[in-house]
Amino acid sequence: MEKHSPSADIYVRFLQLAHALRGLPTLDPLEDRILAFVALAGKAKDRLSVRDMMAQSELGSPAMLHARLKSMREKGWIILTDTDDTRRKQVELSQAAWLHFDKLSKCLMQATQDVNN
Repeated sequence: MEKHSPSADIYVRFLQLAHALRGLPTLDPLEDRILAFVALAGKAKDRLSVRDMMAQSELGSPAMLHARLKSMREKGWIILTDTDDTRRKQVELSQAAWLHFDKLSKCLMQATQDVNN
């Protein structure tokens, strides 16, 4: 059996706990990256419009991104809010997505406690 660090044990335990979470419909890997991008922008208090998202070439083509944003909205992960310009929509995490992050945070804290005990 290979030896690994205690921090690797913590991360694996976190993955186990996070995998057991139920709630919103699952995201594919790209949607997960988009969710993280929106969360980081929100945390930094940056305004993030749909147009801003389309400019993020590392997230894919504008057409594909638009489809993913629509899917994530239908799944309940993000919301689009109005701005001063009615043609522009602001991308934000839904309350359910923030609650999901709260649950993941608790999983991380529990994983740390489980391995240290």
